[in-house]
Amino acid sequence: MMTELKYKRVLLKLSGESLMGEKGQGIDPKMLEYFANEVKKIQNIGVEVCIVIGGGNIYRGLNAIEQGIDRVAGDQMGMLATVINSIALQNAFEIRGMYTRLMTAIHMQEIAEPYIRRRAMRHLEKGRIVIFGAGTGHPYFSTDTAAALRAVEIEADAVFKGTRVDGIFDCDPEKNLDAKKYDSITYKDVMTKGLRVMDMTAISLCQENNLPIVVFNMNKENNLLDLVTGGKVGTKVIH
Repeated sequence: MMTELKYKRVLLKLSGESLMGEKGQGIDPKMLEYFANEVKKIQNIGVEVCIVIGGGNIYRGLNAIEQGIDRVAGDQMGMLATVINSIALQNAFEIRGMYTRLMTAIHMQEIAEPYIRRRAMRHLEKGRIVIFGAGTGHPYFSTDTAAALRAVEIEADAVFKGTRVDGIFDCDPEKNLDAKKYDSITYKDVMTKGLRVMDMTAISLCQENNLPIVVFNMNKENNLLDLVTGGKVGTKVIH
């Protein structure tokens, strides 16, 4: 019996910090294993998956100036950090028998394919997980913006923003037990209320292209599976 899918092609955005797990730094192998197992569940039922992961567990370009590093150089360092995380994810997936392709916005042909839109879409059609590394390839753009851009380009049904909380709240739920969760919210309200979902460039890009964003707790087992099959998971950002 075929599982009915609400989302057929999705881009999953993960933070680099999510890889730290209990270690508090670097890459925790347990988190790689967890993410690989969760993604495999939706791949097994026919969902086409691509992934953008940040590099904040290794280096954040935004910290460059206070460290005496030029912002452009800092962002380039951050892009390379995302590639390290992407390789780690790719390895975790392939250990579990999942076919993947790593594509980067910066040419590094010995370890990844250059990003080519049509090739990326073909990989997805063939059931491969596509990991997009090195952001947009340009400084001053976050991996949130890279995720929105790639999702629009490869005609994804939605951007899934995996976090450690259950969705979007009116204030920080980790600091305020009375925080109110939104089941859905508009792009405009996200921006006017200053809710820290994704950066403004990413939100605007999704809004202009009518691309839904779903913010959900990636650390809850089966949330990703429930989401693609129509479960009431997280918060949806729409018009």
